[in-house]
Order: sequence, then structure tokens, then C-alpha cells
Amino acid sequence: MADNEQHWLILIMRLSGRSGTPRMRIWRALRGLGAAVLRDGVYLLPASPTRREALELQVGAIRELGGNALLIEVDDSAIDSVEVLPSLFDRTPDFQALRAAVADWKQACPQLEERDAQRQLTQLQRRLQSIVEIDFFPGSESERAIMALAEAETVFNRCFVPDEPQPIQAEIPRLDHSAFRGKRWATRRRPWVDRLASAWLIKRFIDPEARFVWLEHPSQCPPDALGFDYDGAYFTHIDDKVTFEVLLASFSLETQAGLSRIAELVHYLDVGGTPVPEAVGLKLMLAGAKERCDDDDALLQHTDMLFDDLYQAYLAGDPGRE
Repeated sequence: MADNEQHWLILIMRLSGRSGTPRMRIWRALRGLGAAVLRDGVYLLPASPTRREALELQVGAIRELGGNALLIEVDDSAIDSVEVLPSLFDRTPDFQALRAAVADWKQACPQLEERDAQRQLTQLQRRLQSIVEIDFFPGSESERAIMALAEAETVFNRCFVPDEPQPIQAEIPRLDHSAFRGKRWATRRRPWVDRLASAWLIKRFIDPEARFVWLEHPSQCPPDALGFDYDGAYFTHIDDKVTFEVLLASFSLETQAGLSRIAELVHYLDVGGTPVPEAVGLKLMLAGAKERCDDDDALLQHTDMLFDDLYQAYLAGDPGRE
């Protein structure tokens, strides 16, 4: 079979009518995978190693229940009217419903408490992620939904993080690590994703002796401190890059695989964009840490371990990513 041919996985299953609850559990699992229903007991998915493994698990579950199941892989040439198959996976209604929910949230956000607004925004991000994961043939609707969530992040920051930096247009100079050792680094107090990730990056890869100052307001930055992630700071948002990405580029760290993966995640959580599967999980853990730690130094110490673990996981490779 040619490499450019689309391959398909077809699951054919039969379970007795007495297997009501287990049958529903399997149906929900198939629905969660994004499988299209060709007819009763016949399901279709675009082929990939991850999806094959997931369907093989369902085959085993069906057989354990006394049912019959067959999983086959075919290419386009084995299917009549193959051109209609992508339409079976059209997620347009899901994306449109999500955009409507985002619009409702944006309207309500100014009246919400910060914690409720964050919780609801996280739920919307999780919902977007779940749709994107089964949007096998992306189109304009997915782009609109991604843009809507990016705008929602902007609305949240406008309501609850008024000092969030605005991007500037500038060249990012390449800097020598040795000139930035043993420094004091300053950013806004109660740090969130970009500031926490940037502080971790500074300590681990730029200035191991870094000391941090948490500012009530950026105007309070000490003259001997290097400011980051606020308007007018030494390191801040430039063009489409958040502060973490600017630091990576400044110190020629952007080609390191683990760090580039973290950059994708931080960018999405800070300003939106293409969803990253693990983003919602990290956001929940950071939110939990922020609730537990009233002191910003303690918060940084706690979240440093999270970023350490994430970095090591990325270096080791993620078998779940295709």
C-alpha cells in the first residue's frame, strides 16, 4: 500500500442484548475515541498506532463479555465511496456549540469571582481539547474555536490580571549566560503559568543562583533586578512569543526538545492557540499549588518540581503522542 494512502480501522462487534451496562461502557469508549458508526456494531476510525491500540483494548473487553469482535485495517482502495468518509467525522456542530459557550462565558466573566471564572475557563479548555483530539480532518471551525478560547484568555486577564504584559515588536538579542549569573530577578507577585515557568527556566538553565523579588506593582522593581513578564521588563512578551519563549530564544535554548515542548504548553495556557493535551492537567496542578501556597517563594519551590517532572517526561519521550 502506498504511504500517502489513508488507512482505516474497522471494528465489527456483536454483544448479546443482556450485556446492557457493559455494552454502554464500550459504546462510550468508542464514542470517546471519535469512532464513526457505519451500521449497528460496525465502527470506523482513521488508522494510527494509538487508535489501533485503543480499539484492541475494546476488542478484548468485548470478548471477555462473551461477544465477538474483529478489528481490520484497510486502505482507501478497499472502500467504495471513500470520499464521503471524512464527513462522518465532521466536528462542526461540536465546535459551534463550544464557541457559543465561550461567548456566554465571556459575557459573564466580569461578574464572576476569579476562582469561578478560572474553573469555568478550564472546563472550556478541556472541552476544546477533547474535540480537537477527535477532529481527524481539521477545518476552519477548529481554527475559530481555538481563536475563541485565545480571546477568552485575554478576557480573563483583562478582568483578573490587569498587569498582564502587552506584546511589543522587537528583535530578540542573543545573550551570554555568564553575564546573567547571580542576579536578582523580579516579576509580579502571585505568579501564574508564564511567570512560574519562566522562573523555573531561569533557575534551571540560566542562573542557578537566581534570587526572586515578587512585586506588588512593576513600578516597584529594584534598580539592580532583572524584570520579567510585565510591561517594560527586561524580558517580556515580544511579537507572538510569551516571556518563557523569549527567554528560550534569548539564551539559545529553543532547540532543546524538552524545553520546546514546555514552551508550547506555556504559550497555550498564557495566550491561547493550538491546544496541548497535557495543558489542562498542568493548569489544575498549578491552581492547586497556588491554593496551598500563600508565599510566592514556597509556590515557586512547589511548582519547580512539577516542571522538573514535566521536563524529564518530555526528554524520555511521550508514547501517547503520535
